[in-house]
Amino acid sequence: MGNTGASHEGRSVRLDEIDEYMHELGPEPNFNESMYFNAFDPATETGGFFRLGNRANEGRAEMTVCLYLPDGRVGFMFGRPTIEDNSAFDAGGMRFSVEEPFESLHVSYEGDVVLLDDPLQMSDPRRAFRDNPHRPASARLHYTRASPMFGGEPTEPVEAPGEEFARGHYEQLNAVRGTITVADDTHDIDGYGLRDHSWGPRYWQAPWYYRWLTANFGPDFGFMASEVVKRSGARTMGGFVWDGDRLHITREVRIVTVYDEAELHRSVEVEMTSREGRRWRATGEVLSLIPLRNRRRSPEGEELMTRIGEGMTRWTLDGGRVGYGMSEYLDQIVDGHPVGLD
Repeated sequence: MGNTGASHEGRSVRLDEIDEYMHELGPEPNFNESMYFNAFDPATETGGFFRLGNRANEGRAEMTVCLYLPDGRVGFMFGRPTIEDNSAFDAGGMRFSVEEPFESLHVSYEGDVVLLDDPLQMSDPRRAFRDNPHRPASARLHYTRASPMFGGEPTEPVEAPGEEFARGHYEQLNAVRGTITVADDTHDIDGYGLRDHSWGPRYWQAPWYYRWLTANFGPDFGFMASEVVKRSGARTMGGFVWDGDRLHITREVRIVTVYDEAELHRSVEVEMTSREGRRWRATGEVLSLIPLRNRRRSPEGEELMTRIGEGMTRWTLDGGRVGYGMSEYLDQIVDGHPVGLD
């Protein structure tokens, strides 16, 4: 689950090398500091994503690992390991470390995953964890800069109380090298990915829905596009396109989605328009999708349900160039249906 939700185009933001490290723990009970990394090897269509979200005021972290294997299986694990403070990203067998700010980071994981022949089984997580085998897994990945940074912390607040999703937020495209191992099978990763870092108050129920699209086509091209809709209907679009020479900030994003009978996204068309009026179009085919969920009770005692569809996606640009990345669709679930379907 990515960290999208804080798009600050057109607003003054600050971003310093110190922001690569941990931030002072805020007083909010739902203060979250998180990093997210994804990676895909285009030669084997192998990859995954890793996330740690520290919620030190709650005494726990959120740890997620999701591994997309070349035979179509998915290795997945989620946990809420105990933490005492916000001093490091190191919990539940996962660890993130900064080697050089904005340039080089390391990701590691050591633990079990539930191995899913059909990742859609995760729509019923209790049954999926019970009925599928658990296998040891590990990851050792090195991320190096492929693009400049995008984002930062706004100099003025941009979210109303109760609607916060990230006070500060930045993203970057990366080259990724390393290995992913599940049971006795080790997969070399020689590809690309995207990472992000967020801090500030967060509930997964704050946005009404969002779409977060990431793609890498090699060292000289990639993009991130997002659309965030609040309960009021207010809509924020943003992102960037990296062309190997310049980071183009988008002013408009148009997303068209095809859903399946389970109301999960299966293909995506995105058109991105930069501030200068340049346009890029891409079509995404979801190769493997796992539906995740987050539940929380409101102060009134109502159970709130959020679904996050995580799709490993093959992207094709106009002109035929192929890349890989993620399409992450978050929706609040009302009367059994995702609110952003229409």
